[in-house]
Amino acid sequence: MANAAQVQRMSRLMIKTLRDDPADAEVLSHKLLVRAGFVRRTAAGVWSWLPLGKKVLANVERIVREEMDAIGGQEVLLPALLPREPYDATGRWDEYGAELFRLKDRKGGDYLLGPTHEEIFTQLVKDQCTSYKDLPVILYQIQTKYRDEARPRAGILRGREFQMKDSYSFDTSDEGLAESYALHRAAYQRIFERLGLEYRICAATAGAMGGSKSEEFLAPAGAGEDTFADCPNCDYAANTEAITYALKPVDAAGVPAAEEIPTPDTPTIETLAAHLGVPASTTLKNLLVKVDGEIVAVGVPGDREVDMDKVEAHFAPAAVELVTAEDFVGRDDLVRGYVGPQGLEKVTYLADPRIAPGTAWITGANKEGVHARNVVAGRDFEVDTYVDVVVVQEGDPCPACGTGLKLDRAIEIGHIFQLGRKYADAFQLDVLGQNGKPVRVTMGSYGIGVSRAVAALAEQHADDKGLCWPREVAPADVHVVAAGKAKQTELALEISDRLGEAGLRVLVDDRPGVSPGVKFTDAELLGVPTIVVAGRRAGEGVVEVKDRRTGEREELTVEEAVARLGA
Repeated sequence: MANAAQVQRMSRLMIKTLRDDPADAEVLSHKLLVRAGFVRRTAAGVWSWLPLGKKVLANVERIVREEMDAIGGQEVLLPALLPREPYDATGRWDEYGAELFRLKDRKGGDYLLGPTHEEIFTQLVKDQCTSYKDLPVILYQIQTKYRDEARPRAGILRGREFQMKDSYSFDTSDEGLAESYALHRAAYQRIFERLGLEYRICAATAGAMGGSKSEEFLAPAGAGEDTFADCPNCDYAANTEAITYALKPVDAAGVPAAEEIPTPDTPTIETLAAHLGVPASTTLKNLLVKVDGEIVAVGVPGDREVDMDKVEAHFAPAAVELVTAEDFVGRDDLVRGYVGPQGLEKVTYLADPRIAPGTAWITGANKEGVHARNVVAGRDFEVDTYVDVVVVQEGDPCPACGTGLKLDRAIEIGHIFQLGRKYADAFQLDVLGQNGKPVRVTMGSYGIGVSRAVAALAEQHADDKGLCWPREVAPADVHVVAAGKAKQTELALEISDRLGEAGLRVLVDDRPGVSPGVKFTDAELLGVPTIVVAGRRAGEGVVEVKDRRTGEREELTVEEAVARLGA
């Protein structure tokens, strides 16, 4: 008799498939995972994993564990309910802002639900490791994380509670950190290849995590929340938030002196360009924002948009917001719709590298209905700080080779950071070095969105009939369908037991009173890689074997099917 764990009868399985998409579903993975009975919504951004979905999630976890163990990672499990004090020590209690779930215990103590665990792992190693002989060490966990998303959407892609593998490396030198980083990078490549995910490794920003080198693993998908740039000519790839261009000054010796020109009723770039008959690219757009209440001007070419994510990342953890009409009251140097960088008083001027020294622009003259032309950067105004803050566009030059970039949407499935000593400094994480003197430890942080990987797989591996799971993550290896009554059900159960004995995980649809048409539709929807149908030739001991992905079909005897599938 087959191991009962290897054969799952659908007549005993808690599953309810749906014919129609959920009304609130926006993306493919949300629609299919709910329709197939893999997950169910419990609250906004909070999901329950049902039996088949849990099997897929567990398979992803297994692959992650195997590859983490292979690089010497040691698995631990730390609490999700965490005290405030460690996060105060690093400033992240405030930096995380509204995304942090905060709560108090009955005694009034402050706690949070962990969004990520750098602080707690640092404290753990400080407690457990005292000598250079204890390092290097890689620790990891697979655990539930919490972030209070303002707009949880897209099913399990952007939830407030989610499964994540986070690992941390601890080394005594920068060279050791580089080695630990390389180990994780290679392990992530093996993980995503085994999962069957198409992915790209992209340069990224560190954000609230801090640190220096940072790379994202992105799974291209239309439902992705990230935009990444991909060079068709070289191997350059980067999240658009991480793309930077070198400052290239030009010679402005031949540019005439700046002059003011009347431009009535032209408060926008569009109206200005139309009035003067010039392309928007020759104008200078100056966006005003408030950084912790102080006004800052951000300059970009008039034909480009300001990427507020880049602006916020530059000023983080300070709060950044757009100015309002009230902010112009009492400020004669700020004329709404006619702001120019020349003559600004007590205003920090941040500019994109495209506003390089020597470049000449048409911009506001800080007077109602007046602009100025031949305004030269470095001659007529100074830039306090250069930061690449424009929204990247398709065709922008590749920073590596100059070829026009292509833009794609993607799901972030992994992120690796060289944190350095930010957290070790906060907690004074030192070990005794070989020379008997204290050595400050350096760290890396490495995350994989385990539940997000399930959604990414659903996005990348689906067709118009339903899910198409890669074999290593599928909830079963074979889906056997009894397409008829007693004779077909008897044969379906027989071949299921035989396949289970051969070591295969089998899902058998033996549900009484369910039509063959519904069973076939469910088999396509659930997405198990191989479908075996006990149908019209059941009396002859012949079944149909179908490849879910390609649709190829073949009629085989039970013996042939078991030999073929169990090989």
